[in-house]
Amino acid sequence: MKKTTLAVLPLAALLVLTAQDLGATVHWLPASATADKVLVLKHRRRLYLIQGNRVLKTYRVSLGIRPAGPKLREGDHRTPEGAYLLDWHNPESEFYKSIHISYPNQKDLARAKRLGVPPGGDLFIHGQPNGFDGPGRQPGDWTDGCIAVSDEEMEEIWRAVADGTPILIEP
Repeated sequence: MKKTTLAVLPLAALLVLTAQDLGATVHWLPASATADKVLVLKHRRRLYLIQGNRVLKTYRVSLGIRPAGPKLREGDHRTPEGAYLLDWHNPESEFYKSIHISYPNQKDLARAKRLGVPPGGDLFIHGQPNGFDGPGRQPGDWTDGCIAVSDEEMEEIWRAVADGTPILIEP
């Protein structure tokens, strides 16, 4: 597998969107839709699939059970912040499908080294746990640092996001 790196870019350099674009809600995503970027705004609990400078669809997400601040170490239950790639689809997930986030990046590795802690990893965008029989999704923030959506939403994201798609996770 070819290793791809993604420079950490400021939000404005990666995405050119208006506040109206971010507020857009599309209820139906065509099966042929393809996102070339993904943006997660942790404070809004939203994931945006983006094509060019247009939001294709917005999803409400659940984050790690300690969502405030960047991921600092393995086991801190935080969702990372920064620029990553969605580098591979996992059909054999413990959840209803998942897409791997390329955490940790170089900045995360340097911070963990400075702190003398393991950075952690194995983070994904994923659906609900296999066997979950609740109403669509578990409420609140409940993951170990991943980004969770409903199974139906994961199906849409799975189809719309190719391996190698950049993801920016903002506070």
